[in-house]
Amino acid sequence: MAYRNASRLGGPIPKFGDYHIWKTLYCINENSPLGRKNLSSLLGIGEGSTRTILNMLQEDGFITVNKNGVTLTKAGSDAWNAVKMDIGDIGVQGITIGSKDCAVRVPGMAGNVKFGCEERDNAIKIGALGATTLVCSNDVLIFPGSHYPVDQRVDRALRDCFEISDGDVIIIGTALDTEKAERGAVTAGLELMGGLHIKRELDDILTHRSTGNELLSLAFAIHDLVGGLPVCAKSRDNLGIRIESGMVIDNAYTGAVLEEVINAGTTIRKIAISGPYKGIRVIVTPIELDNMVIAAIGVVDIRSMAGTNNLIRLRSDEE
Repeated sequence: MAYRNASRLGGPIPKFGDYHIWKTLYCINENSPLGRKNLSSLLGIGEGSTRTILNMLQEDGFITVNKNGVTLTKAGSDAWNAVKMDIGDIGVQGITIGSKDCAVRVPGMAGNVKFGCEERDNAIKIGALGATTLVCSNDVLIFPGSHYPVDQRVDRALRDCFEISDGDVIIIGTALDTEKAERGAVTAGLELMGGLHIKRELDDILTHRSTGNELLSLAFAIHDLVGGLPVCAKSRDNLGIRIESGMVIDNAYTGAVLEEVINAGTTIRKIAISGPYKGIRVIVTPIELDNMVIAAIGVVDIRSMAGTNNLIRLRSDEE
């Protein structure tokens, strides 16, 4: 992997997003008690990322962890029910463009569908080739904005997979592989429901010992605010977090400019000379509490020409 730090060559890069948090709840609900190793395999991410997700859920009181595995608490079951979707692999030639399709049933959300292109765009952003949206009206599956029923073969295939009721939405993610098709369908479904109903606020004020998990809320807020540019953050005395494309890339991260800002106590704008963003302009600012720098957070300006070239190179190396 191109983004792996030399000091961390012994293990995989933590990398997860809302899709993986949703699927964690899904897998625990379906298979509890579930061990972390098995969960990691089901999620398709490293055990480090799985551990981070479980820590987040445990801190919010959504799961219990014991020697038998992980189970949902009452609060966890409530959180799951708020974002519950049925999911299934399906082949529906003629209305999708990828070689692999995955469908989700989003219960009772037909009123939230506008034109269907919104779900397609959300699936593409996460790596799928696209998504097809259908709504159930008067027990008939139709395309949004029309009154024409979907092809009978598609209708039959979907009803064989799901119990569909009036007001339900079916989103079919499509991609060149099943994982991306599933991720596209689930992500589009989550957006349709208004996102994960999981608290991301910090329970306590940030401190100089704050972990990457405690910086998540602030880092994701800035990531959204700057239009999806990469964001890095760390506290003074702990490793931090790195976010790209709406996903946690590294949850044990530090960088030279972050450390420089924490020591200098001032905002720094410069071209990074080391690390995964070498050659790219970064802007890092300190976070202060009681006249003491407790953390630093920065944005990577990949829009610059040098940054774009480097990002293309890094992505190419990763693939």
